[in-house]
Amino acid sequence: MGKHWADFQYEIYLNGMSGAVPRLPTDLTRLEELTEQRLGPGPVGYVAGSAGDGSTARANRAALRRHRIVPRMLRDVHERDLSVEVLGRALPSPLALAPIGVLSIMHPDAECAAARAAAAQGVPFTLSSASSTPMEQVAEAMGDAERWFQLYWPKDPEVARSFLNRAKAAGFSTLVVTLDTPMLAWRPRDLDQAYLPFLHGVGTANYFSDPAFQAGLAKPVHEDPNAAVMHFVGMFSDPAKTWPDLAFLREHWDGPIVLKGILHPDDARAAADAGMDGVVVSNHGGRQVAGSIGAAAALPRVVEAVGDRLTVLFDSGIRTGDDIFKALALGAKAVLVGRPYAYGLGLDGQAGVEHVIRCLLAELDLTLALSGHAGPTTPGPADLIEETA
Repeated sequence: MGKHWADFQYEIYLNGMSGAVPRLPTDLTRLEELTEQRLGPGPVGYVAGSAGDGSTARANRAALRRHRIVPRMLRDVHERDLSVEVLGRALPSPLALAPIGVLSIMHPDAECAAARAAAAQGVPFTLSSASSTPMEQVAEAMGDAERWFQLYWPKDPEVARSFLNRAKAAGFSTLVVTLDTPMLAWRPRDLDQAYLPFLHGVGTANYFSDPAFQAGLAKPVHEDPNAAVMHFVGMFSDPAKTWPDLAFLREHWDGPIVLKGILHPDDARAAADAGMDGVVVSNHGGRQVAGSIGAAAALPRVVEAVGDRLTVLFDSGIRTGDDIFKALALGAKAVLVGRPYAYGLGLDGQAGVEHVIRCLLAELDLTLALSGHAGPTTPGPADLIEETA
């Protein structure tokens, strides 16, 4: 029997006996508004903002909302177990934290706080290439907890190779390669504030600490930080990469490789043909292509195309436990959650991130049980109805 995540609600009610209420709302959709009130417009806009007029971020929420759960009765849900196996790893729940860069703009404890929170709850933490903390430091903060490394695939193959070697040495088990950001999208909230943390050397810790990166500089980073920033900008991503380039990653990484940003079934098939282990159906939380398909609308076709060949994960728009239920019912093996934990971090550090994880999983546990399911693998398309209106 797995842990009953739903017990978190009784913990909250029992704490209430002595007058204590949760420090953050338990309706996680309220966190964005609170963060807007408490943090500066630059950091808030960077995390909350999306491409264009925000239509894709709204489409992500709408695509999940369109699906309604059809609960079933009189099924034995007394003993529940949320544990799953994902990419050969045993996990206590079908949830991981998505990669989010530059977390120091949200809280001084940055990636280490989020990683410790994930480790404490047994949830994988995905570290962004663009983190404000070097990967080795984050690994140290996590002990032997499950951690994944997200690669923004740089132009310089030596830096790419160095990142992969460092991540492997630091105990990151799975490589998550983001494909949908070969360049930054048109993001009005950042543009209106002229706010790009990288230009101030924030979110560049993995690069500035990398020997292959440093080898390309005329002077050490601290002697000429502007030159280091410009070197970073010049290599951050590479719009010239194509499917045959994946062979380089396979050659230099011996663990599972997951491609993030897949929305079309043909791209999912190409990932399988290239020997990848999984895909993340994602549109980068609506941050890259304005007017794009909502990620949950893309999920069923990707599952149909490669569900028997690859591990299909889902990301973009998850805010609640019932959102996770819907993604699982549509065929995802697990989900990645992004912005909510960044808001939790900004509002209350490590404790805020733990609050977000526990709320999501308590609500998922209850949604499963109250809909007639004792675990995350039994919901399927028949447990949902799609509203067309």
